[in-house]
Amino acid sequence: MDLEKLAFDEAPVGIVLTEERVIRACNRGFAQMLGYARADLLGQSFRMLYASDEEFDRVRDIGLAPLQATSAYTDERMMLRRDGGQLWCRFRAHALVPEAPLARLVMTFAVIADSPAAPLSPRERQVVGGLGRGMTSKEIARELGLSPRTIEDVRARLLRRFAVRNATELLARLTYLAP
Repeated sequence: MDLEKLAFDEAPVGIVLTEERVIRACNRGFAQMLGYARADLLGQSFRMLYASDEEFDRVRDIGLAPLQATSAYTDERMMLRRDGGQLWCRFRAHALVPEAPLARLVMTFAVIADSPAAPLSPRERQVVGGLGRGMTSKEIARELGLSPRTIEDVRARLLRRFAVRNATELLARLTYLAP
């Protein structure tokens, strides 16, 4: 038995190799966490794992500069499962071609939590994603091309909805939600 293949397939995190955002290889853990058979993912665009084209493009744009600068990027993000549910996960990426980071990328995904009790809207996912990267409301607003007040409104709505006092408690609550 090939030990490297066994380690890849049985790793406790999802592992994916992409070329230009198309899935070329993935381990069993990645496919299972998203509810797919591995064969259903191979050759597919990562777009299928995001709620909208806008979110798919935004995620690319956020990570591109760090990947070009250091060949590495990490964040926390919502992904779509096959059943339409959301999955909150820790994402890490390593560019194999630093001058063209999307040409070939190795990524890992670790589940933080299954869907919140009520799914987050696309805007809520954007705000929570920014908070998960340690951004302020002003920074999130600038990144999304919105006013800081809009971000504050979404943030306040999330704090009320999850009965928490601040962004740290919100992220902790989302991290430990039961499926």
